[in-house]
Amino acid sequence: MMKLIGIALIILGIISLVWGGIHYNDQKTVIQMGDFKATATEQKTIPISPVVGVIALIGGVALLMIDKRRA
Repeated sequence: MMKLIGIALIILGIISLVWGGIHYNDQKTVIQMGDFKATATEQKTIPISPVVGVIALIGGVALLMIDKRRA
């Protein structure tokens, strides 16, 4: 079980370091008059600190090392 969690933390740590955040689009209605509707798409980002990625990597490696010592 600890091995699986360790691998998951390593993968999440690498992804957070490479990607740098969660990106998504938000569509809003700007104006609506009768059948006419104008929308605007706004790109938004939820930043993830590189520190979080490094902590996840270190935690994952530590869990893998602890699991090896127990075996």
